[in-house]
Amino acid sequence: MSRIGNAIINIPAGVTVEIKNNVISVKGPKGTLTQDFDPIITPSVEGNTIKFTRANDLGPTKAKHGLYRALTANMVKGVTEGFEKKLIVNGVGWKVAKQGNKVVMNVGFSHPVEIVEEAGISLDCPSITEIVVKGINKEQVGQFAAKVRGVREPEPYHGYGIRYSDEVIERKVGKAAGSKG
Repeated sequence: MSRIGNAIINIPAGVTVEIKNNVISVKGPKGTLTQDFDPIITPSVEGNTIKFTRANDLGPTKAKHGLYRALTANMVKGVTEGFEKKLIVNGVGWKVAKQGNKVVMNVGFSHPVEIVEEAGISLDCPSITEIVVKGINKEQVGQFAAKVRGVREPEPYHGYGIRYSDEVIERKVGKAAGSKG
């Protein structure tokens, strides 16, 4: 029994769900998202809920059952609330600033690094050490945040780098000064 696949998704007010030709489309106040799904999984809209059923009890089918339910739940949440990832910039003299549709980062290189917003993604800099990535597609927000973090990944000795706000960097002890072997 798939606990995730059998869970029912409640459709909030203002959200419409349409299913046809193995494509599920969710439209809400923030936008529209679509997702293809395997025909062995059958989604159905009953009133203001979405339910998923599977054709058989094989392992791959059970996995897809939970997968498509989770993807659809993320689509419903995305078109109503949206998703965001917060990044923290940590380094001496490092700072970020929003200029138009791009973020300019001074992160220890000899030149500033510019990150331009993509379609469906908005960037914000509430302070000189924070970047907020927002969007309605959870996968796209996570991928773009990983791209920003990849500009200068956190290092374990000084803690410099760009990290997620909830990420913990395990610090390492540096070389011991003056120790003789």
